[in-house]
Amino acid sequence: MNPTTIQLVGTILFALAVVHTFLVSKFQKLAHKYPEGSIGENFFHFLGEVEAVFGIWAAIFLAFRSCVEGFAVYDDAHHVVGGALHYMESLNFTEPAFVFVVMCMAGTRPIILLAEKIILMIAKLIPLPGKMAFYVAALIFGPILGSFITEPAAMTVTALILLDYFYSGEMSNRFKYATIGLLFVNVSIGGTLSHFAAPPVLMVASKWHWGFMHMLTNFGYKSVIAIIISTIVVAFMFKKELTGKLEVKQKHENYMTPTWWMTLIHIVFLALCVYTAHHMVFFLGLFLFFLGFATVTQEYQDKIKLKESLLVGFFLGGLVTLGGVQAWWLQPILTTMPDLPLFFGSTGLTAITDNAALTYLGSLVDLTDSAKYSLVAGAVAGGGLTVIANAPNPAGFGILKGRFGKDGINPLGLLLGAIGPTIIAMICLQVLPSLSSAGH
Repeated sequence: MNPTTIQLVGTILFALAVVHTFLVSKFQKLAHKYPEGSIGENFFHFLGEVEAVFGIWAAIFLAFRSCVEGFAVYDDAHHVVGGALHYMESLNFTEPAFVFVVMCMAGTRPIILLAEKIILMIAKLIPLPGKMAFYVAALIFGPILGSFITEPAAMTVTALILLDYFYSGEMSNRFKYATIGLLFVNVSIGGTLSHFAAPPVLMVASKWHWGFMHMLTNFGYKSVIAIIISTIVVAFMFKKELTGKLEVKQKHENYMTPTWWMTLIHIVFLALCVYTAHHMVFFLGLFLFFLGFATVTQEYQDKIKLKESLLVGFFLGGLVTLGGVQAWWLQPILTTMPDLPLFFGSTGLTAITDNAALTYLGSLVDLTDSAKYSLVAGAVAGGGLTVIANAPNPAGFGILKGRFGKDGINPLGLLLGAIGPTIIAMICLQVLPSLSSAGH
């Protein structure tokens, strides 16, 4: 390892950003000491927004890089060949843009109502009390749906349903942390039934020739078993809080239920967005048409979650910017570990870096088939440990944070809530046999 000054500073700033995510509640408390609306209150409130953390440190990194290399270096043909601008142009911001768009589309009234109806139907088939059955159905079916509508969309839909039915009542903080930890882990592994839905799988599937059947037989069925076990365990741990009849969400008197054709059009928009997930120009153009349709049918819509979605996109954009200079220390670690230590190491590293960035770095080096499995299995198993571990996590975080009091979600509480489901996921992914010869 012989990092350049830029790489070293980038890693220091990345580490400071990780530490910052654990201190957001302290900044929120500082904000309350200043008069409402004052510069001091707004400044510390901004520093206390988890979604803003990586964007802030990425901006500092770009400012430093501009001072060292210049903002833009041009050749004789006036093409940008160096500087901070050249670095930004070398990065891929498709995923942050996609998460922003899919969050807006998935968080609409027609999609949420459809998901609620499906989950209510599934809940009726589960031999448990009404409230517990709905909880189990939401946290099993919602994340597994991520394999087909992508993880960010599944996270948005499931988190909004949990917000309406389980985070709006007088539930204990222990229940809230256990549930959000379970949600994050289930979504992280729930996208592994297919090769196009989970960000860490997307980064390697094409290069390693992993198709749908490979994912289903090597990862998918194990993930489904882990999701079912973890959800049932957590549900019975909080059996007292989940007793009683499910109270269906009360609609206000001006609430207009979308017609079947409006819901169908929303599904078509969402499906086209998912299908063109790698083509930013197309899905951003599609999003403009979607906004037009949502405006025309606004009586049947809830307010589009633009602010929340933009903050999540800002978070992921900052993560991409800072993550681009971490290869110097991550890559040597990935290439020198035997399979089992690589599995545990990948799980641990995911807690402090984005799991998609981790698997992407692994795709740049030659790994055995078993090492490839260990890397990706560890990355998805650890995807619920922190808010930065998996790209969809900030979406769920942004939706549910308001129900954790004025200080928001404590990162340590999230970590503790996710540890149990993470261990179950690790055991299932490591112990259960692969069903195809292409496995590990």
